[in-house]
Amino acid sequence: MFKIKVKGKAGKKCHCEERSAESPAIGRNEAISPSCRVEIPTLTFGWLAMLRNFCFSLVLAGSLCMAGTPKDIEDIWDPAKYISIDEIKPGMEAYCLTEYGAAGIEKFDMEVLSVVRNISPGRDAILVRGTDERFIHTGPVWGCSGSPVYIDGRLAGALARAWTFSKDPLYGVTPIEEMLRVGRVSPSEQSAAQYGFVFDFSRPIDFAEIDRQITTPRLSRNKIPTGAAILPCPLITSGLPAKVCEQLATAVEPFGLMVVPGISGAGVQQPENGDDVHLEPGAVLVVPLVSGDISMFVLGTATEVRGDNVYGFGHSFLGYGPVDLPMATGKVHTVVSSVARSFKLGSALEIVGALTTDEYAAVFGRIGAKAKMIPLTMRIDRYNDAEKRVYNCRVAYNRMLTPMLLRSAVAGAALYLGDFPPDHMIEYKVAIGLEDAESITFENVSTSLGLLEMLMESVGSVTLLMNNPYKEVDIKSLDFDVRIAPKNIVSHIWSVELSDSKVKAGQNIDIAVVVESVRAEKKKYRCSLKIPEDLAPGKYDLTVCGSSDYERFLMKTVPYRFIAQSLPSLIEAINNSLQVDRDKLYCLLLLPSGGVAVERAELPDLPATKALILQNAKRTLKTRPYPHWLENSLKTGTIIVDKKVMRITVEKQ
Repeated sequence: MFKIKVKGKAGKKCHCEERSAESPAIGRNEAISPSCRVEIPTLTFGWLAMLRNFCFSLVLAGSLCMAGTPKDIEDIWDPAKYISIDEIKPGMEAYCLTEYGAAGIEKFDMEVLSVVRNISPGRDAILVRGTDERFIHTGPVWGCSGSPVYIDGRLAGALARAWTFSKDPLYGVTPIEEMLRVGRVSPSEQSAAQYGFVFDFSRPIDFAEIDRQITTPRLSRNKIPTGAAILPCPLITSGLPAKVCEQLATAVEPFGLMVVPGISGAGVQQPENGDDVHLEPGAVLVVPLVSGDISMFVLGTATEVRGDNVYGFGHSFLGYGPVDLPMATGKVHTVVSSVARSFKLGSALEIVGALTTDEYAAVFGRIGAKAKMIPLTMRIDRYNDAEKRVYNCRVAYNRMLTPMLLRSAVAGAALYLGDFPPDHMIEYKVAIGLEDAESITFENVSTSLGLLEMLMESVGSVTLLMNNPYKEVDIKSLDFDVRIAPKNIVSHIWSVELSDSKVKAGQNIDIAVVVESVRAEKKKYRCSLKIPEDLAPGKYDLTVCGSSDYERFLMKTVPYRFIAQSLPSLIEAINNSLQVDRDKLYCLLLLPSGGVAVERAELPDLPATKALILQNAKRTLKTRPYPHWLENSLKTGTIIVDKKVMRITVEKQ
């Protein structure tokens, strides 16, 4: 109850004051409003009463406005459009807008159960329960993230949380005031760094370790101790076999995503029947991660649209601030009802903008913005396919997601007609196009290991480039040319014969190697090495091996060739790591060291006296003796998996 005291006389200006009934004097319980001054004409008592009521309404509205305006968003907060969490009480009627099928955006009745403060540190939630029969039938639905909730006819927030295996359609709602704070910082003021992978660039490139980081499941960031969890968004796929979907599901689950093999067809589609589908509260909000002949997209709901600004999901996607991901419209075909987890099954329609901010309370995007995507072309020639298939896609550019998406897209294309037989061979050629730098191109062969080696090399290279600490890399294209044949090309060294185990400097040593392949006849290969004329007499090791042992030899002997210190040296190191042909036989003769290697610079012919000076321990540059060896290689068409080491003697002239 409030008392309004009007000071003044008829025909004069008056001063209105508001005081609470509990505290006539100014105190802690007093609601204080700006004073107002009005001119009182010569009035009757009835007019004076009407004026008193008018002042009371004016003061009360001002008080509510001041009390209900959240901090930091005063410039966009509209109390006629939004309702603050302080105004919400249990028992209030509510409704949400969302898509459940072909009917488009529909209204679903709900009721407010409670307001939960600090459901997680610094965050509040509104607890609501759906009363619509369809909501009761399905329970919490994955894909409803961002569905706007209205209380007292005003926007209160978005569906964002649910309880696993809940029998009731029970949701936690992220308050709209928390969502409206997302995207308030301009992109130019945000940090340009994106959360991604971290590698030790002071060590030689290890594609196996990179692949382990990409494929190892991370701890989920979306679980909270109360038992409630961020309402997962479906990651709907098209063109991916079940095996690939399972691997992708393990990788993306920590991001709060649930992989759903979809019926969406290829890529981003156009609206049917000329329908004007646009982003509005309750509409489908899609994040196309891969589009084209293979598609992967995240499906959620738009909460609020202010001009070109779009708020959605009611929770984070990646959660680290600035992002650059495509934003599209979409449609829902139906809701798949399940005791374990009901979810929306839908399609992506048209890319209309880009997500620019991804924070704890919402994703924020701008209509008309354009996100970067990498063109991906995959040509697959399979032994059991009558034609060579070509897949054209576009992949979202993100340090964390792109490696996972690329891995799944390439695997999906190669495994489209089923898994490989136990005995198989894969020949591949990969080109990574770079803006303002020479493209990385390599080709190789693998056998009986599935796609592992090809994916480790190609996806590992892309991951290193995108997560390097030196300079932002613009990848402009990715091209894969893959041929799969049903045969095993593993081979072993059966025997090695030398023309003579004792030679003189300047002479040739001839090597005859017999190789035994799986289910094939033995083959003999010949090569020779010329002994340097100035080689000192002594005993030397001659090694005959396959690509794995040759690669280990290089990593141990010249590790600096595979270490990056800048972006150009990173590209060079990647190229060095990718140029070891697996279907070759290598013959190596290790010689005494001579000269030095300073950092990455090789000085093999440096005089011994100068080399000694450069190897002084007080120098800051890393210096090591430069190793010398003789090398010859032969193309065998097989992958040799073992090695033979023999001792030769160089005699005096």
